[in-house]
Amino acid sequence: MQRTLTDAQWNDARLIWQYHQMHHEPRPCSVAVALGSHDLGVATAAADLYRAGLFPVVVFSGGNSPTTAARFPRGEAVHYREHALGLGVPDDAILLETEAANTGQNITLSREALRAASVEASSLLLISKPYMERRSYATCRKLWPEVEVVCASEPLKFDDYIKAIGDEKLVVDMLVGDLQRVIEYPRLGFALEQEVPGDIHDAYKRLLRSGFDSRLIKP
Repeated sequence: MQRTLTDAQWNDARLIWQYHQMHHEPRPCSVAVALGSHDLGVATAAADLYRAGLFPVVVFSGGNSPTTAARFPRGEAVHYREHALGLGVPDDAILLETEAANTGQNITLSREALRAASVEASSLLLISKPYMERRSYATCRKLWPEVEVVCASEPLKFDDYIKAIGDEKLVVDMLVGDLQRVIEYPRLGFALEQEVPGDIHDAYKRLLRSGFDSRLIKP
């Protein structure tokens, strides 16, 4: 893949990538929730963590969005489940939540699915795309404050993730869009507020000025 980003843009994007990750050490939890998206690597990570013995049951959560409808026509959670089954996760270790259309719904509807299945959740391994860890953590802590949250994602470096997705601009647009949500969602009541260091703010503003803005939420 031919690189299209300048060195400065690459460095800014990688800085934001590192900020988005919570750098938690995966550890055993009572349940896992894998957040639906366009990225099948979330299901791969869930399968790897299940085989490592870190949880007994996982909720695959997600319906569809404009980004995922073509890639996962039967819904994100359904495709995640099929992928995980192929990687050796038994069907009786999987719950499906097929309606969620955003991260808040991923959390609340997964919680309801666990309750309906009479599964106790005191600790949660929250599995997402690598650059979505921080936002999903803040959302979960807001909506499900009594559960202990450990974040996890596919262990990829920034360079390798770019190669896996195959579209530099799309990835940087998503990094910028998620950072906007980290900044804006607390005042909207969607997530807990988190500190955004000055160097991260500066990188964010430079990338916005360079046109990496297709994933922004509207004011």
